[in-house]
Amino acid sequence: MTMKALACPSLGMAAIAIVAAAVLTSAQIPQPPAAPPPSVPAAPAAESVKRAEQVLAEARKAMGADKLAQIKTLTASGRTKRIRGNNLVPIEFETLIELPDKYVRIDEFPAEDTDPTSAGFNGEALIQNPPPQAMPAGGRGMPPGMTPPGMAGGTPGGGRGPMPDPRRARVTSLKQDYARLALGLFAASPAYPLTFSWAAVAEAPQGSADVLDAKGEGTFALRFFVHADSHLPIMVSWTTPPTNVIVTVPGQPPPATVAPGAVVVAGPPAPAVNAPKEEMDKYSKDVLAIRAKAQATPVEHRLYFADYRDVDGVKLPFRLRRAIGAETTEETTFDRFRVNTKIDPRKLEPLK
Repeated sequence: MTMKALACPSLGMAAIAIVAAAVLTSAQIPQPPAAPPPSVPAAPAAESVKRAEQVLAEARKAMGADKLAQIKTLTASGRTKRIRGNNLVPIEFETLIELPDKYVRIDEFPAEDTDPTSAGFNGEALIQNPPPQAMPAGGRGMPPGMTPPGMAGGTPGGGRGPMPDPRRARVTSLKQDYARLALGLFAASPAYPLTFSWAAVAEAPQGSADVLDAKGEGTFALRFFVHADSHLPIMVSWTTPPTNVIVTVPGQPPPATVAPGAVVVAGPPAPAVNAPKEEMDKYSKDVLAIRAKAQATPVEHRLYFADYRDVDGVKLPFRLRRAIGAETTEETTFDRFRVNTKIDPRKLEPLK
C-alpha cells in the first residue's frame, strides 16, 4: 500500500512515492534553522517582532485580505489517510469553525464498524464524542487502594495541590493543535494567543521562506514558515519528547514496526543471568541513563500546507501533510470549503 507525499505546486515540489511513511528530502522544503536552547528565554528584539508582523500582514493579504478578515464561519470536508502500524486508515471528516473560539472535527472510519467521533472546543469547554470516562470523586479513576497525587492519607491537599482537570488539559491540547492548523488557514491563531518574532530566512531550491518563532502559554512554541514570494504559509514545525524510547540489546533485531514519535536506541550488552548483583545494578543504571538521554532529545513534528485554491475570494490549502521526524504519518485532502455558512449549534455543543 502506498501513498503520495504532498507537493506544493507553487513551490515546484515533486511528489515522491512512499510506503506507509516517507523519507523527507532536504530539497522539498526549507530546512528549519536550529532552535535556540529552551533554557535561554531571551525576549525577542522589537525589530524582529515588527518584521514578523509585516510577514503575517503580507500572508493575510495574499490569502484574501478583507475577504479573509470577513470570515465568521468556515466548514470543510474531506479525507485523511492516517498511518497505524503497517496500515493506512481511511477517515472521512468534517471540520467546523466558528470564529473566534469554536472548533470541532468529526471523524468517520469507513473501514471500521464504529460510530463517528468528534473532538473540539467551545470557548474553554470541551466538545468530545464519545465523552471521556467519568472519574469517581476522590480517586479520580485511580486503581482501588491507591492514593492519587495531591492527596495524603486520603484527604485533599497533602502539600501537592489539586489534581489537574483532565478536561481542561484536553481543551488546551486541542487548542494548540488547532493553532497550528489555523496558521495555514488564516495566518493567525484566533483561539490560542501567540506572540511572533522573525527568526531567519530558510533557503531551498524552490525559493526562500521567512521563518517566524511563535510562543504561547507556558512552554508552547512552534516555527511558522511563509514563502517569501507567494507569501503563502508553507509549514509549521514544533518539537515534543519521544512518545516512547525502545532500548535494544546488541544483536537483537530492530522492532518490525515503531510507532510515530518513538525512538530506538542501542543499549549495552546484557549481563549473564548469574552475573553478580553489582553488575546487574550497573546495567540497569546504564539503561536508565540511555533512556533518559533519549527522552530528553526532542522529536520534530511538521505540518505542511499545500495546493492553495481560491474559495470565495480567499486562498485556502486543499492538502495537508503531517510528519514526525522523517516519516509521514498523515495526509489530508479537502474536498470542499464553505465560507460563512450557518453551523448547526448542536454540533458545537460542549460537554455538560
